[in-house]
Amino acid sequence: MSDTGTQIAQAAQAAETAAGGWRRAGLAGAAIGVIAAGAAAGVAVERLTVGRGMRKKARLALDSAGPYGSLRGQPGKAVAEDGTALYYEVDEPEPDSSQARRRRRLFGRKAPAPVTVVFSHGYCLGQDSWHFQRAALRGVVRTVYWDQRSHGRSERGKAQTERQEPVTIDQLGRDLKAVIDAAAPEGPVVLVGHSMGGMTVMALADQFPELVRERVVGAAFVGTSSGRLGEVNYGLPVAGMNAVRRVLPGVLKALGSRVELVERARGATADLFAGIIKRYSFASREVDPAVARFAERLIESTPIDVVAEFYPAFGDHDKQAALRHFADVPVLVLAGDKDLVTPSEHSEAIADELPEAELVIVPDAGHLVMLEHPELVTDRLADLLARAGVAAPAATVVAHGSTAPHVDSRK
Repeated sequence: MSDTGTQIAQAAQAAETAAGGWRRAGLAGAAIGVIAAGAAAGVAVERLTVGRGMRKKARLALDSAGPYGSLRGQPGKAVAEDGTALYYEVDEPEPDSSQARRRRRLFGRKAPAPVTVVFSHGYCLGQDSWHFQRAALRGVVRTVYWDQRSHGRSERGKAQTERQEPVTIDQLGRDLKAVIDAAAPEGPVVLVGHSMGGMTVMALADQFPELVRERVVGAAFVGTSSGRLGEVNYGLPVAGMNAVRRVLPGVLKALGSRVELVERARGATADLFAGIIKRYSFASREVDPAVARFAERLIESTPIDVVAEFYPAFGDHDKQAALRHFADVPVLVLAGDKDLVTPSEHSEAIADELPEAELVIVPDAGHLVMLEHPELVTDRLADLLARAGVAAPAATVVAHGSTAPHVDSRK
């Protein structure tokens, strides 16, 4: 048997073993086994344990401030409409930064509020997913990083826990409004969103168009979608994906009701799910294993009941019409060319609605493109800030390692 054939057999066996563990966990296990088996088929060319077969030196430079996810800023809390406490952190520009010097030169002591760049993270992640961009932009421009409800350091959504209301993307848009009101109550803002965070930005614009019109001076949509997510097959065969799509909402709901049992099973099948996380997060085979493990920790820290609560919202997401509110400001639309979660075609559709936007399709990149190719993403964000009149061009932004040899950029 060829090496690839052996790996396929091993992947299938691992999936079957994991699925058996899930079956023993109860009703939802049988369907989760289908998902595990399908994902294992996609992972088969690679071994399922993160780091196995990867012996090359790490190519990403860890910033001098500390380990991944360790950067902290001035903490704050915003209160959502349902009373949920939303945690955010602010990084202020250094007094001698180019932005601060220009403001003093133009306005003296009567300078208006500075531009604030607000970063919104994706599903099952947290504000620390912007680690490399945060390290690079720190001290250059005022930035806000926040954790979406029920994620990271934010409180579990009270509407969900107390009133059993479903999560909606519109609700997340209102959460973002609460964070802006608390962390950047005045002055221009640039909105940056990855995946679910990009959808959150669209929902904000849909419900508060006057905010975009009056205060937003730039926006970046990273690995996200304006709708039609129900058509994504996640790299699985169409027939298999149709089966998964039929059972997944019920599976997640059942799993969410058995949190303790599910979390134990997660530990028992850690290698399998590490492989699945890697497949759906990255495309490059040369991703630093430490970065892959960091992504695992972010995703695995999201409780299964939160995963279950949020998943149905994506099927209802449709914010194509809201994109028009960004037509008059500089916009960056960026995606990995091998993103299996929000395929690059979805970013192209966003760019079609915003013909003046810069569209960047990153080669050899998956869904977590800002971790996989951090320097490239940071450079594009710095270019956006320069176009928005916020900061100096990308050359002045601290560089961090990149695995991207080139990029396809077009308007």
